[in-house]
Amino acid sequence: MFGLGDPLLSGGLDAGIVLIVLLKTVITFVFLLVATMLMVWFERKLHGDMTNRIGPNRAGPFGILQTLADGIKLFFKEDLLPDRADRRIFRLAPYLSVVPAFITFSVIPIGGVFGHGHDGTIGPILHHRTFMQLADPQVGILLVLVCSSVAVYGVMLAGWSSGSKYPLLGAVRASAQMVSYEAALGLSIVSVVLASGSLSTHAIVASQAGAGRADIIPNWNLVVTGVVPFLIFLLAGTAEIERPPFDLLEAEQELVAGFSTEYSSIRFALFYLASFMNTITMSAIIVTLFLGGPSGPTLFGPDWVWPLIWFFAKLMIFLFVFVWFRATLPRFRYDQLMDLGWKLLIPLALGWLLLIAALRIGSDRDWDPLIVVPVCGLALLAVGTLLAAAMRIGAERHQAEVRT
Repeated sequence: MFGLGDPLLSGGLDAGIVLIVLLKTVITFVFLLVATMLMVWFERKLHGDMTNRIGPNRAGPFGILQTLADGIKLFFKEDLLPDRADRRIFRLAPYLSVVPAFITFSVIPIGGVFGHGHDGTIGPILHHRTFMQLADPQVGILLVLVCSSVAVYGVMLAGWSSGSKYPLLGAVRASAQMVSYEAALGLSIVSVVLASGSLSTHAIVASQAGAGRADIIPNWNLVVTGVVPFLIFLLAGTAEIERPPFDLLEAEQELVAGFSTEYSSIRFALFYLASFMNTITMSAIIVTLFLGGPSGPTLFGPDWVWPLIWFFAKLMIFLFVFVWFRATLPRFRYDQLMDLGWKLLIPLALGWLLLIAALRIGSDRDWDPLIVVPVCGLALLAVGTLLAAAMRIGAERHQAEVRT
């Protein structure tokens, strides 16, 4: 029933379809830009409150126009181009960071009634029904992973093309961090795909929509996958978008401003914009994969309003959490960052994925869960014990080599 693609594109092409697609594109682009501006203000204001400071309070009511003022200032600043820079790559790199964030958000369902026999379509609009998302490719989750990988090129090429050692070192370190945490991120997503049975973001949301108020939360992938993939995705996603406490690319005391050291004016603003845009996009992905997206109960009034309210309420929770991380957690050392990714998150994500796969196979073949779960648990415990022992022996040998 679900996951067959946007009904808008299921038939022929006419002027109404073209207008609807253009309208959705403009709305998505404008919404993401405005949301990013508000996110910058929200983070600065909330971070100020959490650290007993004032925050922006001059430009506009409550300082809400401070981001606009900063953007105008950056737009009119002198655009610098280092002598040793590769000019074409230097100019291209900022767009390789911004465009993937926009494309990723385009596959996120932000509205539509799910459950109760509804499939999330809205309309008719110009005699057509459609989804409240810009696009619903059958491989939407793979598109998210592809965009995440492309964003690495923006960071790496920015540092390499600058023709300076500090940006290059910052780019290498940031790229290593992003690549390292993509593995754990991808494995946690595979757990969701196994539970939902589809790669389409719309179908993933539809699979989490319950038939009534009481069964909405139990159907969320947060519960279905056993919480662990959600925690892995949250940590790996925070490191992937290089938010505190994993903001090693900005380690000002070591690498000036990292890969963006040589950038100024509007190109620096694009990297800054991409950073906050990625925060919104990552929060939206978490809501879509684990918390049912816009699905939720209709309390009163029109049923099409409440999905929007639920989606943005869930989104605001994670935006608050990301700011909370920045205000409370100290920055990791780089060795701690890599140890967390390679020695904990990736083995845990892989083991939990195998557990979910075993449970799915057991369910299809009518195996007794009381046998499958203990056997899988013992197997994971044995593997985890061996892995911990191997890491402990490796650490002891390293310490012995250091002493000698």
